[in-house]
Amino acid sequence: MKVWYITLMKLKNKLLILIFISFCSNSFAQENFFKDAQNFFKEEKFDKAKFLFQKNLVFNPKDSNSYLYLAKIYKIEENEKETEKNLNSTLLIDPSNEEAMYMKMDIELTKSNFSKVKELKSDFEKICDKLCDKITSIQERLKNFDSSNES
Repeated sequence: MKVWYITLMKLKNKLLILIFISFCSNSFAQENFFKDAQNFFKEEKFDKAKFLFQKNLVFNPKDSNSYLYLAKIYKIEENEKETEKNLNSTLLIDPSNEEAMYMKMDIELTKSNFSKVKELKSDFEKICDKLCDKITSIQERLKNFDSSNES
């Protein structure tokens, strides 16, 4: 009886070690997906980057940065629907993401959705930290649209 118990305990310990190793390697793999995807993005290898950002989202569906990078890739590819979808996901997860909000304002300006731009601009002004200089650019573009509509 004692031998059986000892064998069972050894098996349990081995199982716990395997679970721990699996968890650690899985979390390391997730980290590598994002870093590798970022490197591909910097190298302008957008198809490879897109694949890895999407793969990263399978393991970490609340990674707002992966959605943001996907939005950037889709913008480069001129896929407005996917760009906007990924920006919306970014902002849903991280409402204070300046870059995503600025990109969203840019899209809304292109669509001439001025009320949405003004709403986003108001939110952007509250959260801006690194991109505050972009507010002036948005205001200028809004003025240009307003003045062209008055003509």
